[in-house]
Amino acid sequence: MDSQICRKISCILYRNPVSVFGGFVQFQTKYVTDEVSMQDMFSMYLETRSQISFIELYIEFEQSEADQNIELENYNSDSEEEFESNYECLDPGGDGDQADDTMQVDVADVANALVNQHLFVESTFMRSLDLEAMHTPEFPEYMNAEYIISGVNVAELPVVVDGEFIVGMEFSSREAVIKAMKDYTIRRGVDYRVYESEPTTFYAKCTQYGAGCDWLIRVSKMFKKYCWEIRRYNGSHTCTRATICQDHSKLGSDTIAEAIKPLVEVDPSIKVKSVIAEVQSKFNYTVSYRKAWLAKQKAVESIFGGWEASYEALPIWFEAMCQKEPSAVVHFETMPAYQGDDLVPDIRVLHRVFWSYYPCIRAFRHCKPIVQVDGTHLYEKYKGCLLVAVSQDGNNNIVPIAFAIVEGETSDAWHFFLSNLRQYVVTRDSVSLISDRHESINSTIVRSNGAWSPPRAYHMFCIRHIESNFLTKFKAPYLQKLIVNKGYSRTVREYEIRYQRLRERGEAYSNWLDRIPCEQYALAFDDGYRWGHMTTNLVECINSVLEGARNLPVTALVKATFYRLNELFTRKRAEAEARINAGHVFSEIVTTKLHANQRASGNIQVSCFDRQNEVFEVREMPTGVEYAVDLRRRVCDCGEFQVDRIPCRHVFACCANQRLDWQVYVHEVYKMDQIRRVYRARFRPLENPTTWPIYTGPRFVGNPFLRRVAKGRPKMTRFLNEIDTRMLRAPRRCKQCGAEGHSRSRCRQRGSASADPAT
Repeated sequence: MDSQICRKISCILYRNPVSVFGGFVQFQTKYVTDEVSMQDMFSMYLETRSQISFIELYIEFEQSEADQNIELENYNSDSEEEFESNYECLDPGGDGDQADDTMQVDVADVANALVNQHLFVESTFMRSLDLEAMHTPEFPEYMNAEYIISGVNVAELPVVVDGEFIVGMEFSSREAVIKAMKDYTIRRGVDYRVYESEPTTFYAKCTQYGAGCDWLIRVSKMFKKYCWEIRRYNGSHTCTRATICQDHSKLGSDTIAEAIKPLVEVDPSIKVKSVIAEVQSKFNYTVSYRKAWLAKQKAVESIFGGWEASYEALPIWFEAMCQKEPSAVVHFETMPAYQGDDLVPDIRVLHRVFWSYYPCIRAFRHCKPIVQVDGTHLYEKYKGCLLVAVSQDGNNNIVPIAFAIVEGETSDAWHFFLSNLRQYVVTRDSVSLISDRHESINSTIVRSNGAWSPPRAYHMFCIRHIESNFLTKFKAPYLQKLIVNKGYSRTVREYEIRYQRLRERGEAYSNWLDRIPCEQYALAFDDGYRWGHMTTNLVECINSVLEGARNLPVTALVKATFYRLNELFTRKRAEAEARINAGHVFSEIVTTKLHANQRASGNIQVSCFDRQNEVFEVREMPTGVEYAVDLRRRVCDCGEFQVDRIPCRHVFACCANQRLDWQVYVHEVYKMDQIRRVYRARFRPLENPTTWPIYTGPRFVGNPFLRRVAKGRPKMTRFLNEIDTRMLRAPRRCKQCGAEGHSRSRCRQRGSASADPAT
């Protein structure tokens, strides 16, 4: 006999299919060890036979000494991780509803129940998937093995060419029966009415039964076969729907949710009108706005997990992340949970959470010493705010450095965020903190015990928010540009000229602005700590990086920051390496500015006042405007040198006149070597959730006071305010008399003007 046949069997195993997102099946490894496990295998097969019509059974043999020299071609590792990483696409006619029962989150078992569920599956929204890899041959070492199937009839379901049901057709569950009937009625444009719906029987007739159509169906549960079977069927329909309607009663939100999953997976913030358009394309029906909105919510929950289960998964994910990267920072604030007046043990209400990834912490050391902070509202089931802190590298790229989820922009919430930010991330001094004039932030600065006060830090205000506050107070849109230009003044003279113009238009305007320290909003008085940044536009632009994430459950939101920042760092690291390899010394943005300033320095006359101390006076020709330049102090009267930290045109002229190297006056942050260091630290993959440590901490739940209870969907569009209107209208002017304050139709001179031609 052949030696391989005589070898001793080590173990018997099979692959159990489990439906997951995107129309795929994930296989789990199961071992056959006794009679009970074999019965389980057959039971699982009966539940999934509508998707997989066979059992894949494999045998492992013990390696004998005589067989040690046998070489197996294309032999790979047979670890559990490899078995569980295989995917197979479902047949288009398969029952996608089977995933609901298999992948349902068990909120009671926090330690292990969430490990293999879709809460920890990264969708295409978080990072790109190699879909081609999902179709590679599975188990190449067993490519020639035969499927061993015994003990059960594995005849495939009958194939009906015309798409009609037939007696004897089997279904894996009651839900599969209902789904098939709904698909049938929607596709054919007919409808049915349920006459009997019991745990073991489902009986329905056409809504026109007895009026020209005899369609009916009865499906019963067959206990011996472990399936549902059509016992009676009168088909097909000989009618049409009695009423003409754009919608269909059987086209429910659950059916729509299954259909739009691919769209929601890519973009969870998809508009409801896009969902309606997708339904029109697939089903040829126009559903209501509410039904489409409900379908979107169900699809989000199905792909990214439920909101309640997501709160439980959050500490598990953070613990796994911190194990892979111990230098990451995660700080929770929780509250006790009560049921009535009784304290519930081992359950905590998530109040706030702060987190910062280690690559972001390292990146800030090589960024500009500026921090911009702002908050943005969270959508969907729970209220709250996402607080974000960002910085900027030498090529004007946004670098997010810290996040927090809090109950709102309260004083305590901002204190929680800024305290952790200062303690763990922004550890160096002489940094600028740019924010809006929110009272909660101002009170946090006061109670920070000098952590965010000079000389350790300098709190600056966003000029756009000052402009908005001004327009709210005075309703004077024609002064909008003057307020903004006042903040952008780089020299004291420019500031005083614009201040005088504002005062001439009304002392109330200038008096209101005088209450804001000029060093907190004007470039001329900030000593260069702003680095030319006048707004919080950087942190507002982070919405492009986190687009759609605010619609997700809390764990999915956190994971989106992880995987998207990994993508950002990976891409920027490659760009920096490519630019260095190309021989560039400075960043692309700064190189462009340097070339422009160098070209503009040709018509500048230079007079040296102190060669040793590098003090000069320059005159621009032909305007004759003079500026003083102090290279040692790195100051120029034009203001650009000290604000941007790169040579202005006057510095270029002085360096050319004295044969000095202008590159020494370019700040280190703009050099490519420094930019490469920003993205040097790498994110580490979290590997398979089965390798994560068992979580032993308390169970987290959402704050019930933050749960949205209002009817309808939450508001996702903020109201426009003054700063959103770029071109504000000038005061109304009459075309008849030329005066302001009224229109031509209400002009008092209208009657006399119209009577003149008649006289």
